[in-house]
Amino acid sequence: MNSSPQLSSPASPLSMPLTRTEHKSGPMAVIVFGVLLVSGLLFSGFSLTSDVTGAGSPSTNWLPYFLLGLALLIALGFEFVNGFHDTANAVATVIYTNSMPPNIAVIWSGCFNFLGVLLSSGAVAFGIISLLPVELILQVGSGSGFAMVFALLIAAIIWNLGTWWLGLPASSSHTMIGSILGVGIANALMHGRDGTSGVDWAQATKVGYSLLLSPLVGFIFAALLLLVLRTFVKNKALYEAPAGNTPPPWWIRSLLILTCTGVSFAHGSNDGQKGMGLIMLILVGTVPMAYALNRAMPVDQVSQFVTVAHATQHSLEKYSGQPALSPADSRKTLTTFVRTKEFTPVVITALTSLTGTIGDQVNAHNSLAKVPAETVSNVRNEMYLVAEAIRILDKNDAVPFDAETKDKLKTFKKEIDDATKFIPLWVKIAVAIALGLGTMVGWKRIVVTVGEKIGKTHLTYAQGASAELVAMLTIGAADIYGLPVSTTHVLSSGVAGTMAANRSGLQLATIRNLAMAWVLTLPVAIVLSGSLYWVFSHLF
Repeated sequence: MNSSPQLSSPASPLSMPLTRTEHKSGPMAVIVFGVLLVSGLLFSGFSLTSDVTGAGSPSTNWLPYFLLGLALLIALGFEFVNGFHDTANAVATVIYTNSMPPNIAVIWSGCFNFLGVLLSSGAVAFGIISLLPVELILQVGSGSGFAMVFALLIAAIIWNLGTWWLGLPASSSHTMIGSILGVGIANALMHGRDGTSGVDWAQATKVGYSLLLSPLVGFIFAALLLLVLRTFVKNKALYEAPAGNTPPPWWIRSLLILTCTGVSFAHGSNDGQKGMGLIMLILVGTVPMAYALNRAMPVDQVSQFVTVAHATQHSLEKYSGQPALSPADSRKTLTTFVRTKEFTPVVITALTSLTGTIGDQVNAHNSLAKVPAETVSNVRNEMYLVAEAIRILDKNDAVPFDAETKDKLKTFKKEIDDATKFIPLWVKIAVAIALGLGTMVGWKRIVVTVGEKIGKTHLTYAQGASAELVAMLTIGAADIYGLPVSTTHVLSSGVAGTMAANRSGLQLATIRNLAMAWVLTLPVAIVLSGSLYWVFSHLF
C-alpha cells in the first residue's frame, strides 16, 4: 500500500463516487470552523477560571497553571485527531453510496459526535483511568504525574497521525490503552520492580477482550445481517452499487443516514470519554480544590455519605482482628494492596480505619465544598484507595464477607464514586467541540481506505447499512457497560464482513495492512509512551 492513498483511475468502477471526496470546503465552512474553535476555547477558559476562583484555590506560582494549560491543549488535541481519524469511518458509507455530499456528511457526523459526548455517562472515562498505576494517580499533580499525562497523550497522537497519514484505519482506543500500559510498565521498571507489576492486568484483560472481540463482532454480525436482508428483503435496488453520483431512493438514503448518525453518536459517547477522563485527571492534580471532590454535591447527600461511611466502618470492624492503624499507615497498606492485589488481614484493618477517617473528615465540614484546600487532595486520595480496595475485594473470595457487609461496601463505593467521579459540563463541551471539529478535518484518507480499498467491488447500500448498524449497536452496548471499543475496528471489519458475505472479494493487501496496524498498535504505543515517560520524568 502506498504511503499516501491515491485516487482511483477513471477506469476504476469506484472513480465516480470518489470524485465527491475532492470537494473543497467553502469559505463559510472555514468561518464556522474558526468561530466554533474560538468559542470553545473562550468558554472553556472562562469556566475553568470561574471554577478555580470560586473554589478559592491558592495560586502559589505560575508553573502548575502553565502545565495545566499545556496538558489541556494536548488532551484536546488528542480528541481532535481522534475525530478525523476515527469518525471518518462513520461517514465513509454515506459518502460512497451518494447518500450525503462529503462536506454535509462530515458536518452532520461532527454534530452527532458533539451530542454523543455531551450525553455520555462517564463510565468509560473512569474505566480508562483505573488502568493507570495507583502511585501515579495519587501523585498526579507532581512531576511524575505530568510526565505520565504528557507521555501517554503525545504517544497516542504520534501513532494516530502516523496511521492517518498512511490511510490506515487504526484504533484510537487501542492506541490509548497501549500508551497507558507503556507508562505503567516504565514506571514499574524505573522503581526497580517487575514491569508487569505496573499494570492492573485484571482491568487490562477486560479492556483487551473488548478490543479483541469487537472486530470479530463487526465482521460476523455485519455479514449475517446482510445475508438476512438478502433472504427477507427482495428489493434489488438495495444490493446494487450507486450509479455515478445519483443519490439512492429516499428510503435507502434515510436508512444510511440513520446508521451514520447512530455510529457518530455512539463514537462520541464512547471515544470522547477517553479525553474527558484524562482531562479530569489533569484538573484533579493541578487544581484539586476545584475538581478533586464534587463541590456541587447537595448537603443532604453529604449527610447520607457520612452515615454510610460510619455504617460500613462498623460492619468491617468484626472482620478486623488487629489494632486500628493511623491514616498514614492505612494509606500505605491500601496503596500496596491496590498495586499488588495481594491480600493480607491487615488490609481489612486499613480499610476499616480509612473508611472511618473519611466519614469523620467529611462530617467535620458538612460539605465537600468546605473541605480545606490543604487537605482536599488527601481526602480524595483516601476515597480513591478505599473505592479501589472495595472493587478488588469484591472479586476476591479470601474474605467471606456476609451479605449485609457486602451491600454496605457496594453502597459506600457508590457514594465515593458520586463524590469523586464527576465531569463538569465545560469539560464535556470542550471535548465535544474538539471531536466534532476533528471530524470535519482530514477525513478523506480513512474514507478512501474504508470505501474503496477493503473490497474488490463498490460498496452497496445494503452493505453500508449492515456494517454501520452493527457498529452503532456494538459501540452503544460497550458504552453502557463502560468498555472502550474501537469504532475503526468494528466498522472496517463490518465492511469486510459484508464483502465476504456478498462474495465480492477482499483486497488482501489492505486487509494485511489493517491487520498489521492492529497488531503493531499496542507494542508501538507501549514503547513510545514508556520512552517518553522516562524522558519527561527526568525533565520534570
